Parts: sequence; C-alpha cells; structure tokens
Amino acid sequence: MALAGDAHTLKQLVLGRKDVQDLSDTEQELPPDLMTVNMGPSHPAMHGTVRIVLTVDGEKIIKGDVQPGYLHRCFEKEAEYATYTQVFPYTDRLNYVSPMINNCGWAMACEKLMGLTTKIPRRAEYIRVIVSELSRITDHLTCVGASAMELGAFTPFLYLLKAREWAYELLEKVSGARLTHSYVRIGGVSKDLPENFGPELTLLLDRTAEVMTECENLLSNNKIFRDRMAGIGAITKEDAIRTGCVGPIGRSAGVDYDVRRDFPYSIYPELEFDVPLGTTGDCYDRYLVRLEELKQSMRMLRQCLVQLPEGPVMSDDHRVALPPKAATYNTIESMIRHFKHIMDGVRVPAGEAYSFVEGGNGELGFFIVADGTGRPYKAYCRSPAFVHLSTAEMLFKGHFIADIVPIFGMINMIGGECDK
Repeated sequence: MALAGDAHTLKQLVLGRKDVQDLSDTEQELPPDLMTVNMGPSHPAMHGTVRIVLTVDGEKIIKGDVQPGYLHRCFEKEAEYATYTQVFPYTDRLNYVSPMINNCGWAMACEKLMGLTTKIPRRAEYIRVIVSELSRITDHLTCVGASAMELGAFTPFLYLLKAREWAYELLEKVSGARLTHSYVRIGGVSKDLPENFGPELTLLLDRTAEVMTECENLLSNNKIFRDRMAGIGAITKEDAIRTGCVGPIGRSAGVDYDVRRDFPYSIYPELEFDVPLGTTGDCYDRYLVRLEELKQSMRMLRQCLVQLPEGPVMSDDHRVALPPKAATYNTIESMIRHFKHIMDGVRVPAGEAYSFVEGGNGELGFFIVADGTGRPYKAYCRSPAFVHLSTAEMLFKGHFIADIVPIFGMINMIGGECDK
C-alpha cells in the first residue's frame, strides 16, 4: 500500500495536480513532443552531402526540410569562364555515375546552336549511344545495389558493383579514364572505339545478365526487401507530372515519357526498345522499372554492335575539328587554327538553344545563351536529380525515419547535379 501511495503522489508531482483520477485520460490531453533532428549532411545513406532537418513525433516524420548544396560544384557559373570544349570535364562531374550521357547532352546543345545536328558522322552517333547506354547501366546498377545494401542486402550490392566495375573497365578502355571521361566532343567523339571492343562488350552483357538474374532471385521476392520497399514513398501519376518527375521515378508512377522515344535523337529511332512503366509509384516499382531499363539498355547495345558502321568519328567542319597533328606541326595555317581552337574555343554563333537527352534519372537538359565568342554567355542545366529532390519532403511525410533510407536511395539523388 505504501508503494501504491508513493506512485499516486508521484503522478501528482509530475502532472502538477492533486486530484488525479485517471492517468490515461490526462496523458491523452498532453500535446505530443516534437523533436528536430539532423540527418546528414554526411550520413552514409544520403548518397552525397545533403542535410535533411527532420521534425519527428517519435519515429514518425512530420516535416523534412531537404537542404542540398554542400558540394559547391557551381557548374552553371563555372561554364561562363571556360571554352565550350573545356566545359566537358565539368559535365562529367554533374552525374558522376553516368558522365558519358552528360557529355552527349552538352555536345548536342552546342551542335544545335551551330547547325551541326545533321552533320555528325553516323559512326560517332552510334558510339555516343553505346557509351550512353553503358553509362545508364552503371547508373542503375549503382542505384539498385546501394539501395539494397542500405536495407541490409549486402550480397546483391557486391554482385551488382562487380558488374558495374566490368562496365567501368570497358569505358576506361574507350576514353582512358575510369569515371570522368571527357570523351565526347562538339562534332563527334575524341577517338574511335578500341580494338576488340565488340567481343568485350558482348561478353560484358552476357556476364551482367547472369548477375542480374542472381540479384533478382535474391531481392525481388525477399520478404524483408519487399516490406521495406512496397508502399513506401509512393507518388501518384498526377503529383509526378505536377512536380516534373521524369525517368524511372515518373515512369514508376505511370508517366509514359522517355526522351529517346518521344523526342528521338541520335540513332535511337533506328533501335527497338520498350519503355517500362509502373503503377504504384512506390520504391518497389522504381526498383522494378530500373531492372527492366537495364535489360532494355543491354538490348539496345546488342543492336548497336550489329549495326555499327565504319567511318570517321569526328565532323570535318573546320569550326569544330582540330587539324591533323602532322599538319599542325608542319604548316603555319594549321598551327594557327589549332592555337585559336584551343585558346579561344569553338566559336558558337550568337543565340540560345535548349537540348535534352534521357539521362540515368530522366530528362537531362542544357540551355545555352551564346554571344558569338568561344565561351558561353550563360548556361543552365535541367538536372533531374535536383527536380526529384524537391519531391523528397512530400514522399517522407507520414513515414518513419527508417523509411528515409529506401526513399532517398530510390530517388537516386546525385549531389553534383544539385549544386547549381
């Protein structure tokens, strides 16, 4: 009885009342205690330096203020101080998981202003598509593998990153660099494909298909993986359109849009491929869409190998093509042309143009304002990661802190694209 009396006295002290009749009723009247916590900017699950200021009620998320901008890439401002060719290394560092696509997008915007769109050699166009689809494969392998690992599935992560490494090794043979390639040029590509490229790519595709089958068996019907992904971070088709979601995120919600099909460029009209669509718009559908896109990219690469024509890989237009090395070293005219091309840059006629491609995460666009010099007057990048990041708070609300990991992982935020 003494213990019971002490407990009653304690209730009075805690609640500041003398006539406590029903503790449970009183507790229900108390307002919830909201807490503000930081997630990031260097949290392992943030896929880059991003800070999220969470307002939580226990484990439940009430609000999530997403704050990118910790990498300080400043692509758009830096582009104003570089020649059009010198911008290519900057584009590599936008989406550094699939940089070849960024190279192609920038080159196409410059070529549109110069009227070179229809004058790119066909072999160069095929090579651009080959390196772009290889880059899309590395992008999706990284996204799926990292997201699985963050949910505890470490084996698929190792398998998928192993396959990504095969692609990186092949791209290194093409460009000379493992990650930041600077391979594409205005008017074509910097050099031809290496010897024995076709058989090596075929072997890579065969081995990657085997790895994907293994990982699908490990993940797709795994109860833990499905419980953590299905129904989490769902977005409706209407909200996806309203917020500008494209790529796998938009398509997982049923937005039937793919730049390669709807605004065809390069040699994509000559390739057969399907655009996978989801229905629920949740993390699990994003995972399934990315898996199917991997298969479609491999399908396109096999077609490119069969159709790849012979010929030059760079336009012969003197405005963009460097003179041959022998001529540069032996004639004053070629030496001057080489010097002006490198120091002053490719002279793009005054005007403005927007060109866009299908990046690893959706529509990747470049808007250029040219003033007739060898450097852009203004440059803007329509980066899909930045657009998708703006939907993060809407996707977080009502979920738990642990759900941020799969939601953020399947958004596939790339920090380099978000630092404007």
